[in-house]
Amino acid sequence: MRCPFCSQNDDRVVDSRESRDGATIRRRRECLACKRRFTSYEQIEDIPYMVVKSDGRREPFSPAKLLSGLRKACEKRPISSITLQEIVEAIETELHQREDREIPTRDIGAKVVDRLRRLDPVAYVRFASVYRRFEDVGAFVQEVQSLLAQPETPKED
Repeated sequence: MRCPFCSQNDDRVVDSRESRDGATIRRRRECLACKRRFTSYEQIEDIPYMVVKSDGRREPFSPAKLLSGLRKACEKRPISSITLQEIVEAIETELHQREDREIPTRDIGAKVVDRLRRLDPVAYVRFASVYRRFEDVGAFVQEVQSLLAQPETPKED
């Protein structure tokens, strides 16, 4: 680490402490050339997850954008904001468990559709109509019929 006072690269660590959240380490250092002390902070570099759109574009994964889409699908439905936030957090947790840092939107959409199908059929159809890009009324009706043909599943809490 380069000394901020004399610009030498030779120092020793006098003290190390982890931050309260455990995300940062604070190190007290002493320059071996000028004997002055300074503080450095270390953090793990976060590598963002990239979402691969259907047209090939890539953009950083945005939990806020996912939550916004869920809110639109669940508008005027008896689904709490906390439940929607939990869905986003669960999907984000699943993404963190993947080694691949690029995720196709269809994979994220499939995870959302799976959860909404069990949670609320109307919200599911709303989200699926955008996610699956129904081209005509027939595709929409077919999806609703397949939903009606399935046995009732218990709702998640």
